[in-house]
Amino acid sequence: MADSSPTHRDSDLVPTPGGDDRHAHLMLSRSILDRDSLRREDPSLLQSLLSSPRTRVLHLRGERMPVTTQGDVVRLLLRAPQPADSDLPAAYLGRQEGADFVAVFDVPERKVPGDAGTTDPDDLARQSERTHRSLRSLAPGLPVADLGLATTSVAMANWVATQRFCARCGRPVALTKAGWVMTCDEGHHHFPRTDAAVIMSVVDPDDRLLLAQGTRFVLPTGMSVLAGFLEPGESMEAAVAREVMEEVGLPIVEAEYVGNQPWPMPASLMIGYAARTDETRLRLDPVEIRTARWFTRAQLEDALAGGELTVPPRLSIARHLIERWYGAALPAQPGDVS
Repeated sequence: MADSSPTHRDSDLVPTPGGDDRHAHLMLSRSILDRDSLRREDPSLLQSLLSSPRTRVLHLRGERMPVTTQGDVVRLLLRAPQPADSDLPAAYLGRQEGADFVAVFDVPERKVPGDAGTTDPDDLARQSERTHRSLRSLAPGLPVADLGLATTSVAMANWVATQRFCARCGRPVALTKAGWVMTCDEGHHHFPRTDAAVIMSVVDPDDRLLLAQGTRFVLPTGMSVLAGFLEPGESMEAAVAREVMEEVGLPIVEAEYVGNQPWPMPASLMIGYAARTDETRLRLDPVEIRTARWFTRAQLEDALAGGELTVPPRLSIARHLIERWYGAALPAQPGDVS
């Protein structure tokens, strides 16, 4: 699939725990959150935290998070626990800057149109006036202290909304392990799901970049790099080669790992590669790809300036892969909101 998901300024480069700065420019990989996972074994942890006024609570409505504005900066709106929190699904997020954080979830019975990580630039822009906003609209402007909380909370909200019954016996499940495990009456355990997907820039022998428009793209001018999910028993490099061959009919002769970032809309890890092919003739899969073409850097500049082309917003690893090939940051695009 051509990636339609929604790069960076030098001032955005913030180290992540563990000292590995390679992915700091990938927004959803930026976090200072200590997940403090060993405390999840305490069966009374959530009850204790939701009884303490010192706990910071992030209350999600579906995928959307409450926000507040501090000067020109938008922040997550965190609060102290309330009595009603004990009646909602919840998860211990971890510790950060000396405080404990818990997410509580209002799970809608039905998805609200546009709630599930909308890619509509107009909707993303309108969210700047709302009290609850999606991760797509918020992340480009959030400080690093909020990014780990937001990304983890959205991932958990999507899991809680979809995992309601045991896949082995069909019985209802309940949250255990401080919100990180679903358990049924038979004792079967289910863990939050993450689907691995590769996403890759592809260049030809003349160093031209391949961009494609998937059949599910919203914007008529939208194009991006290729992407697809790993299959069972498949390496990441093999997935890169398979997806490129399936979608545009090109053999890959080299694939270099670039970086990765979580994409919790609903439950993916995007693993980025820079790939190279020795061929240029495209053979498109009409089910997945509407159109595709090669770009020189000058052609990319002209297409962006003339409004003939829209690339993914700064939030996505797709934008980073395009800018990595281009050699500089690109002009603002639809969806580059804060």
